[in-house]
Amino acid sequence: MITIIAGTNRADSMTIRVAQVYYDLIQATGTDVQLLSLENKQVWERGASMLDLEQQYLIPAQKFLFIMPEYNASFPGVLKMMIDNSDIKKCWWYKKAALVGISDGRAGNLRGLEHMTAILHYMKVHVLYNKMLLSKISEEVSRENGLLKPETAKQINLQIDEFIQF
Repeated sequence: MITIIAGTNRADSMTIRVAQVYYDLIQATGTDVQLLSLENKQVWERGASMLDLEQQYLIPAQKFLFIMPEYNASFPGVLKMMIDNSDIKKCWWYKKAALVGISDGRAGNLRGLEHMTAILHYMKVHVLYNKMLLSKISEEVSRENGLLKPETAKQINLQIDEFIQF
């Protein structure tokens, strides 16, 4: 199973829109996939809510697809809190991950993806080499029509195909 993690808790974010695009495309391949939005999730402590999140989304997954907006040249703290408050061995060790960075600027959250790659390697997670950098995100994804550029759709489908085979 693949768990897609929309790595922000902001309501109505571009992150959740991109995550939904990935969810729809992966589901269309017949692959078992689920979507975890961090919106309204209590991940800042290891309480009942975090334990439920682990049982439903993290422990059963063999692969994770992180959709991460750029926050101050990295990624949102809520995503790091979720990781820090999870059972690292049960949730992450020896699993696989793919990364998608999104930003309003030009770099597509490249620094955040590098930061997350280092964290995932520390947690013994294998990271797909093909990382998607989505810059100027409002020109790439719309609320109504999903992906706006055919070349971006082509590259996302290539990443998904590689991730499923990974």
